[in-house]
Amino acid sequence: MRHDVVIAGAGPVGLMLANELRLAGVRTLVLERLHRPSGQSRALGLHARTVEVLDQRGLLDRFREGSPVWPTAHFAGLRRLDLSALDGNHTYALMVPQARTEEILAERAVELGAELRYGHEIVGFRQEVDGVVVDVRTPQGVHQLRTAYLVGCDGGGSTVRKLGGIDFPGTSSTMNALLGDVRLAEEQPPGPQLRRLAGGLFGVVPLDDGYHRVVAVEFHTPQASRDLPVTLDELRAAVKRVAGVELEMSEPRWTSRFGNATRQAARYRDGRVLLAGDAAHVHFPAGGQGLNTGMQDAVNLGWKLGGVIAGWGTRELLDSYHAERHPVARQVCHNTRAQLALMDPAEEITPLRELFARLMDFAEVNRYLAGMVTGVDIRYDLGDGHPLVGRRMPDLALRGPEGTSRAVHLLRSGRGVLLDLTGSARLRPAAAGWADRVDVISAECDTEAPAAALLLRPDGYLAWASDDPTAALTDELEVALTRWFGPAGRPVSASPPEPSSHEPASRDRPSPAGLPTDPSPRNKEL
Repeated sequence: MRHDVVIAGAGPVGLMLANELRLAGVRTLVLERLHRPSGQSRALGLHARTVEVLDQRGLLDRFREGSPVWPTAHFAGLRRLDLSALDGNHTYALMVPQARTEEILAERAVELGAELRYGHEIVGFRQEVDGVVVDVRTPQGVHQLRTAYLVGCDGGGSTVRKLGGIDFPGTSSTMNALLGDVRLAEEQPPGPQLRRLAGGLFGVVPLDDGYHRVVAVEFHTPQASRDLPVTLDELRAAVKRVAGVELEMSEPRWTSRFGNATRQAARYRDGRVLLAGDAAHVHFPAGGQGLNTGMQDAVNLGWKLGGVIAGWGTRELLDSYHAERHPVARQVCHNTRAQLALMDPAEEITPLRELFARLMDFAEVNRYLAGMVTGVDIRYDLGDGHPLVGRRMPDLALRGPEGTSRAVHLLRSGRGVLLDLTGSARLRPAAAGWADRVDVISAECDTEAPAAALLLRPDGYLAWASDDPTAALTDELEVALTRWFGPAGRPVSASPPEPSSHEPASRDRPSPAGLPTDPSPRNKEL
């Protein structure tokens, strides 16, 4: 078996997952049905939580170069959300066209050793005792390959999800929405504009190279087939109906139609097949949450799947992907439907919209909505314990014998981190049995420490915390290390996880991938 994981789809989600898997040492193959990257701008914004993850993996400088910074966001096109009020060092959104995101992530995935194949389309698969047999259509014909796991990151019309028979319940579209990235004859006001009008929604967003994104949304209107290309004449006519203006457009570089279908996969894992991104959840694109939610799916899944393939990950660890990410996407689907209701041009919605706008003037309400849209408010339910557990780690400024650093940069390698903020070496013996998976770092904070010790998962979320500066190996720490990083000691073999609740008991678990791990301790001080 040449590849441990095959990923369907070379969009931002599939490529982010490839990056994460390669950090975990997983032999990764990405298959994309298109013969080359699309080059289409598509999604435009990277929210604060995604920016934090890019910084965590050492990629932020590549994304930030030449990218405009947005200090605000919107909710239902109403008063701007103040992102600067959020916690963290990256209280803004980056305006990065999706094509650029894909370019950077593909470049990094190849640097890390992932294999990308364009013009390769998955047309079938079957799960077997020790892996998945995948049927792939290529320019040379259909051939088969074997892999331990298959992950569908192939969009809302996911072939992997459909072939796997995974239910995708929800609601169908009830609107007609068109967009085009075009050149405009007349100068536009600076910054993104979104207006609710009697005919629907009309928006203009400035892009690069003199282009603008024009959006026209008609509510309660049958949607044409999404397979039909959008012409400039059709877009002009929609703008005329919605906004009542003749907008002169030319040189389209991308046009698309979309709707408000809202659906979520009933389960994100079926045996050896998993889903992420739009393959797992679709909704109206309000606030640019879709791409960001998908990239966070990938960061959550990558290290867990890597742990299973390395031999220390358990069934419970892999099942926690669905348990943690399904509620997040459910909330995104919920808030986008709420935004759409507030944007409905019906006159009876106007009083509600005006009241909601006044409420958004309250700092607490504004911050709550900003945290929701950006994903900064996410807290995984990891059980009772310290109030920090389940939240993303604070990006602390740290100092030690070797100099200064930031907590976010401790996760560059994609490993877990046990951070002793007392500056002592007391926790090193406690984590010795997990030295091939967890780094022990001793440091002190430049400001007041939020706890005496923190256990960070590779995705940056806190698995354990203690305020006791004298504690050594506590029962709670050992339980947390075992839960998230497997039993102590290097696995003799890659023992496969048992079937999840969604799998027939007759299915065997993954065969050992046998990826070597570095048994030498990586405990260190800053």
